[in-house]
Amino acid sequence: MKKLTLFSSLFIGALALAQGIKFEDSNFATILAKAKKENKLIFVDAYASWCGPCKLMVKNIFPLQTVGDFYNSHFVNAKIDMEKGEGVGLAKKYNVKAFPTYLFINGDGEEVHRTLGYVEEKDFIQFAKDAEDPNKRLTALKQKFENGEKDPEFLKNLAGLTIYNDSELAGKVLDRYFQQKTSLDQEDVQMLLSGTQSTESPLYKIFQSKKAEIIKIFPEDKYAKFDKNIKLNTVLKKAYNADTKTWNDNYFLTESQKFLTKDESEKILKRAKANRALKNKDIPTYEKLTLELYKDYSSMSSEELNSLAWDFFENVSSKTSLEKAVAWAQESVKKNENYANTDTLANLYNKIGDKKNAKMWAEKSVQLAKSTGEDSTDTEKLLKSL
Repeated sequence: MKKLTLFSSLFIGALALAQGIKFEDSNFATILAKAKKENKLIFVDAYASWCGPCKLMVKNIFPLQTVGDFYNSHFVNAKIDMEKGEGVGLAKKYNVKAFPTYLFINGDGEEVHRTLGYVEEKDFIQFAKDAEDPNKRLTALKQKFENGEKDPEFLKNLAGLTIYNDSELAGKVLDRYFQQKTSLDQEDVQMLLSGTQSTESPLYKIFQSKKAEIIKIFPEDKYAKFDKNIKLNTVLKKAYNADTKTWNDNYFLTESQKFLTKDESEKILKRAKANRALKNKDIPTYEKLTLELYKDYSSMSSEELNSLAWDFFENVSSKTSLEKAVAWAQESVKKNENYANTDTLANLYNKIGDKKNAKMWAEKSVQLAKSTGEDSTDTEKLLKSL
């Protein structure tokens, strides 16, 4: 009986190992060498630790046996945090700007295909099959575009693949698409709004010229708000020098006040500086500006407050500032109690040394997660440590 039990355990263990994508536990250079030796492409899950869709892929899609069977037999798989270690350099090299991004790279380190976002099982497998087909890879699609392809469905597909990582190409693709359109439907308008990132884009002229059709689908006040955001994004991009990591305050304030009030302009600049400081890991600047920005947080939503509090938990060490984050998390819970914000509150209490409240809110968070079917693994680990 003991032998049978042992055999059963081994068999079950073997089945468990066979399921889901197996990711390499080594550096990228080693992964490249393995891919080249085996004549395979590398599949890279380019993720960020804070990314919700990334976590859902890990929970719902990567563990599936059908997914694992295909990816493990066809590719060398890598899972890399693009904001840590060598991931930072890889994100820059492969122009990863949104998460999750899925890259297919050959043994020479050349990208041949990509997509992004939460992808369901069948589409995720089909996407991988496309990566293996030279005629369906992104590199081939780009060449087909350069050769003058005008098929509307082709152009829509290529725009969707490039809009978040190659906005210049996506703009050209959508420009060709919209030049053929005599009228717009809702999907067209959504694509146009997604692709128009700057007043200098050819799409902005289409956005302006097609206003009458757009406001048939979206209210005119929404059109005006989007127009303002396009102008704002353009000015923000020009005001920041990524090489020197410096801001041209005078330029931003002068240009933005052509369509914003002075107060709006100053607040947006401060918020942009805070966000950029966090991205650049300049935590003292981020901390100072954020505390100034959110002295009054009564009008903020529960989600905004929770996000703000979690960013402080992850990046700030000052107890006084963390106590402010506790207040944000408390207000978030007050407005809409859920697993995410109770977990944030528990972690913040733990970080400032208040074990009693940390335990109370961790227990509450686990209960809420169980009632909604959410994964509370990290919260349960926190609870065990208290």
